[in-house]
Amino acid sequence: MFSPLVWMLCIAVGLVLLAASVLRIPEGQIVALRRIGGHERHIGPGMHLMLPLLERVARKISLAGTTLRIDDLERDGSALQATIYFQVLDPERADRLLDDTGSVLRARTRELVAASEFPASTQERAGWLKRGLNERLRECGLIVARVDLS
Repeated sequence: MFSPLVWMLCIAVGLVLLAASVLRIPEGQIVALRRIGGHERHIGPGMHLMLPLLERVARKISLAGTTLRIDDLERDGSALQATIYFQVLDPERADRLLDDTGSVLRARTRELVAASEFPASTQERAGWLKRGLNERLRECGLIVARVDLS
């Protein structure tokens, strides 16, 4: 009925789809899969099956810490530099913010540095800045682990 070439082609396509349906996610990473209808699911480390024609990898979210350096801060005529170390706590909530995390952190840091109750000592400043950033980011699934000011 079918020629051997058609059978071989069907088997090859089936093997390619089977290979594409296996997704291995390393430790410390979460993957967001988006379906055609817009539904999204998050899967953690390990081997997972996905539907290669219906789902695609929308984003890979690293659970390891990330560093952001802000060089253009100014307070009372003196230039400040900040290094912010942050981490993803809840990937499902943080997924919406991850593209804009840098701009959100920069804007919030500038607001806090310009605030009138900015502490005088460097250690107090770093702790105060960390608390102020965490107030904004914790609800978005992120946490600031450390702030270095210089």
